[in-house]
Amino acid sequence: MTKPRVVIVGAGFAGYHAAKTLSRTARNKAEIVLLNSTDYFLYLPLLPEVAAGVVEPGRLSVPLSGTLDGVRVVVGEADRVDLQNRWVGYRMPEGDGGRLAYDRLVLAVGSVNKLLPIPGVTEYAHGFRGLPEALYLHDHVVRQVELAELTDDPAEQRARTTFVVVGAGYTGTEVAAHGQLFTDRLVAQRPHLDVRPRWMLLDVASRVLPELDERMSRTADRVLRRRGVDVRMGTSVAEATPDGVMLTDGEYVPTCSLIWCVGVRPDPFVAELGLRTEKGRLVVDEYLTVPGFPEVYACGDAAAVPDLTRPGKICTMTAQHAQRQGKLVAHNIAASYGQGRRRPYKHHDLGWVVDLGGKDAAANPLKVSLAGLPAKAVTRGYHLLAMPGNRARVGADWLLDAALPRPAMQLGLVPANAVPLESSSPEVPAYPR
Repeated sequence: MTKPRVVIVGAGFAGYHAAKTLSRTARNKAEIVLLNSTDYFLYLPLLPEVAAGVVEPGRLSVPLSGTLDGVRVVVGEADRVDLQNRWVGYRMPEGDGGRLAYDRLVLAVGSVNKLLPIPGVTEYAHGFRGLPEALYLHDHVVRQVELAELTDDPAEQRARTTFVVVGAGYTGTEVAAHGQLFTDRLVAQRPHLDVRPRWMLLDVASRVLPELDERMSRTADRVLRRRGVDVRMGTSVAEATPDGVMLTDGEYVPTCSLIWCVGVRPDPFVAELGLRTEKGRLVVDEYLTVPGFPEVYACGDAAAVPDLTRPGKICTMTAQHAQRQGKLVAHNIAASYGQGRRRPYKHHDLGWVVDLGGKDAAANPLKVSLAGLPAKAVTRGYHLLAMPGNRARVGADWLLDAALPRPAMQLGLVPANAVPLESSSPEVPAYPR
């Protein structure tokens, strides 16, 4: 290596912003290499709008090469890290392998769907963590409504137009909120289908959005129930079957749609590193370095970052934390090359935003609780500011959705067996899904 090399593994919120910040602060000091399984950064918070047909899928995909000046992008999946000899092994999409030597290493591998030992879930549920899942869900919802229109069996109609979302956190709440509006519009376009789509939102917690402010929770709950979503708190799935789900309260719900939004867990790659972990996440100090390996940094969902605002706790797995930690990692790496001084990670909560579809949202910027159109304006403004690219295109999609009827058809790009909850678990439904 003619220059010291910084290798960043993962281009989610943490990895992308680490690379972007390093490209500005340390490009002349080190070669920056970003290793990721795709050649784009995905803006995850707007995935529910992709599933509902509000935003085109390509809008959330920000190209790495076009937005990270001075960063070398390698498309591949990391499969090994040799901490003693300082190299990362990876496999490229067409099967070839390679190694990247490093002087500094940033581990930002992110998270995957959180699984629970519930019979049938891995076979019959689909997660909601990426663009393929959002595209599949959009097609799946349209297909179920179309198939319901074709059958004369009332029981099958009800099953096909019942959509069960497990997990009333940020993602699950938005999926159910957007989903009810989406299917209501689909059915309104089909005068021969006399059935109201039913969306169910389940969670073992006592309230919607349990991790957020109670006022935001009450706003979201009120909007969901007014819209017709069947909100069931203190209830979850006890068993999933090919043609429905058994709930923990003993009720059996016939459905062809089980959407798994119960949360995330660190990428299993973390466990293979042989380093100390806490709750499956890499242990780091307040400077985001791995104990015993000062040249190795970790951030985002993969890292157990001490929360200095809550002594003894670690930071939650959120995009806000990941983005800020990625920027701090870049600052501390630049400091290790003589540019500035390293800083500990200490965050200040600026509030949350939840888009509930239509004219509804909930937000609490700077602890000021908002609902309705003011919250909607804050929510969309926040997303436009947070997106590292494609802002004008996303804004144009929002304007078009407000002014024109929303087209809804199956694109057929992602088959069901391409997005199982676990890669080894193919789907075997009773009804075509």
